[in-house]
Amino acid sequence: MQMTSTINVQFSPPFIDEDVKREVLSTLESGWITTGPKVKALEKEIALFCNTEVALGVSSATAGLQLLLHWLGIEKGDEVIIPAYTYCATAFAAMHAGATVKMVDVQQDFTIDIDAIETAITTKTKAIILVDIAGWPCNYEAAYSLLQKKAVQDLFTPTSEVQQKLGRIFILADAAHSLGAIYRNRRTGMLADATVFSFHAVKNITTAEGGMICLNLSYPFDNPEVYKTLRLWTLNGQTKDALSKSITGTWRYDVVYPGFKINLPDVLAAIGLAQFKKFKKILAQRKRICNAYDAAFQQYEWAICPPFHKQYCESSYHLYPLRIGGITEQQRDEIIDYINEEGISVNVHFIPLPMLTVFKENGFDISDYPVSYTLFANEISLPVYPQLKPEVCEYIIQVVINAVNKVLHEKR
Repeated sequence: MQMTSTINVQFSPPFIDEDVKREVLSTLESGWITTGPKVKALEKEIALFCNTEVALGVSSATAGLQLLLHWLGIEKGDEVIIPAYTYCATAFAAMHAGATVKMVDVQQDFTIDIDAIETAITTKTKAIILVDIAGWPCNYEAAYSLLQKKAVQDLFTPTSEVQQKLGRIFILADAAHSLGAIYRNRRTGMLADATVFSFHAVKNITTAEGGMICLNLSYPFDNPEVYKTLRLWTLNGQTKDALSKSITGTWRYDVVYPGFKINLPDVLAAIGLAQFKKFKKILAQRKRICNAYDAAFQQYEWAICPPFHKQYCESSYHLYPLRIGGITEQQRDEIIDYINEEGISVNVHFIPLPMLTVFKENGFDISDYPVSYTLFANEISLPVYPQLKPEVCEYIIQVVINAVNKVLHEKR
């Protein structure tokens, strides 16, 4: 296909249509723009979609992860296990909660290595954060099976009332990428003890900034009661939110806990609410693009296509992390440069944490995580969003093929 040299293909622009604009405008005109009815409505939609009892809107996925670890009773000296291949927010949530981060390597499908988790567990381990990279679910069944092993159970040493009540290591899902994904016929949101979604600007559903916690705690926990506690903590521990206080004669409140200020406002929730009403269509369009990439690249020996389908499992199609087999990190960067020259913006997900200065200075070394480095060194994330037209998708495919062939030819 012929395209002009002035083409500009963005990597992940937000999906903003007239319905989104109307929903936001209605919020602005309502006179109430902070946490209120729109947040409640979005919480109900997400809980219903994920088949969980409750969902709680928060200011970001990072804040949601940190809030849950705080609720768990994480304190200095406790350990939280995370994958080395993730965004830094996964680690920062644990660090800011007071924990020591223990990183383990991942598997070829980008998800955390369950065997590596087992090796990393100690008496200080209080939580494991599973990360659904690109929208592909982790092996939740294997993670929970691991917790049933007697050797793992014997190591668990609770140091808070919540941990004592849980009676085992807490499984927390960093599902920033995976709203809409399916694992063994169940949606993400109900696969872990608690799940956190991101509604950042580049996600499948956005509120510009924001996130959502889904609770799936088993007996003896009461999820609606835990929701009430967490909601209170998102509002500085204040017993009445601003909307309740605004009602005539109900201004008096109390502050019963030293909480946080991490609530989601209505004016942002309105964006997500309007988008979510079209979520099935949005997912279908993302799937269309990923399928087109698969059909094109699977013909080439150098292409390592990401997982999207497996028996009982399906991705949320958040990213298309294409890997180019047999190339170096430098060659990957050269391929990206060629693609950029043709007006296409691509990305890399992610730079493994041990390669980042803040973690290197804390003693982490990428040589201890060989799979993570291999994935990073030859990965290129291609544009995936509903507005991406088929002809532009075809252009992206041809440019990527040309760029890879050019670099591979230079290699020879």
